[in-house]
Amino acid sequence: MSGHKRYRSRSIRDISGDIALDCVSLAAVSLIALPGDAAISRVLADLGGRLHADRAWMFEYDADLARFRNTHEWCARGIRSHVEDLQDAPVSMIGWLQRSLLAGKAVMIDDVSTLPPAASALRREMLRQLDRSVLSVPVFHGGRLRACIGFDTVRELREWSDAEAAILAVCGRMIAEARYGAPDVRRLARQDSAPLVYIGHGGTIRGIPFDQIVGIRSQRNDTMVWLDDGSVIVDRRPLAAWRDLLPQARFPSIHRTAIVNLNHVSGLDKHAGAGFHWQVRLRLVEDDWPVSRQHRKTVVERLGL
Repeated sequence: MSGHKRYRSRSIRDISGDIALDCVSLAAVSLIALPGDAAISRVLADLGGRLHADRAWMFEYDADLARFRNTHEWCARGIRSHVEDLQDAPVSMIGWLQRSLLAGKAVMIDDVSTLPPAASALRREMLRQLDRSVLSVPVFHGGRLRACIGFDTVRELREWSDAEAAILAVCGRMIAEARYGAPDVRRLARQDSAPLVYIGHGGTIRGIPFDQIVGIRSQRNDTMVWLDDGSVIVDRRPLAAWRDLLPQARFPSIHRTAIVNLNHVSGLDKHAGAGFHWQVRLRLVEDDWPVSRQHRKTVVERLGL
């Protein structure tokens, strides 16, 4: 025993070379060192690059799990970003996927083109983004589904491994604690800082959160703005100015004279009146609004139909 060494030294790089450990440790460092959104973006970039994905992304749900929105995305060089495409999209668009996410299951789609008929809306959206393989992992906090993180491949098909899903799941748990584990006062502060749009009315300027706008219609050179408290305000700006002002993913044009907030669409009638004109029903608005032929495809896609 006298000649036996009782000590060793090894490079940190050598002993931490396992890619799973490497990914998780880098995620932990980013979440500690960087502010919230920047940390999540860094985590997705590290994961996507190290695991050879074409995109790494995160979407979050509203409080009722009725809608979701893309919040973070990393893309490999030459891959198109789609982070702005799905904002306040209905969960019905991902209904087939949603059932598994709610059950706490990772969903490994090795070939998007083989998705079943029940996933037709999801398949259509994935193919629109040129996705070939997609990995989705749910993110829970406080016993509630809060978000989903995942990978896309565009350039080739990918057979996802359990290990890759496990890495995403562990990083998702860390993201959840960092993002949703803040004290209530900090969560309220984030809600209070929601962006406002300002409308002049009766000699005063009123700041209104985007979510309170139900719809907007042109009236000669002015616009009529319907709000979720049932009131209607005349605004002096033309409809074209509102198209530039509002996020189009949430506020699509449905006619040359009208813009709607998808969060307030309560129904779609494809057989309204003579000639089978399309019309949408809006909460707190008495009359249905027409959908012109050129905007039908956008309305259907945004409603997840």
